Amino acid sequence: MTEHVWSYKSTAGHLAGTDLTGYKVEAIDGGIGKVDKHSDEVDDAYLVVDTGVWIFGKEVLLPASTVVRIDLDDRKVFVDRTKEQIKDAPEFHREKHLDDPQYRQDLITYYGIGGPFGGRLT
Repeated sequence: MTEHVWSYKSTAGHLAGTDLTGYKVEAIDGGIGKVDKHSDEVDDAYLVVDTGVWIFGKEVLLPASTVVRIDLDDRKVFVDRTKEQIKDAPEFHREKHLDDPQYRQDLITYYGIGGPFGGRLT
């Protein structure tokens, strides 16, 4: 089964309706911040992560397909990217980019097939 970049992987342990706000986000090589906002809408699921001081207090938008595991007990979300890969993603400004189709396409290119990290894309 192929999975869409804006959908949680079936193996991630995501339960629809679970509020992930405040969960810590762990990259492959360590923590990157906390979930500030999320969506679990079908084909439009994502996390907005507040990176705190890690990249100067900026937010990043992560497509749901980057989530590999959700630990409900420890309130952590694990993603399959490194800190550097996340830091180098297209810059995100919530007011400007959250509903911007071109920005979403830029993220698909960055995280998806043909992007620098060869993520899966349908």
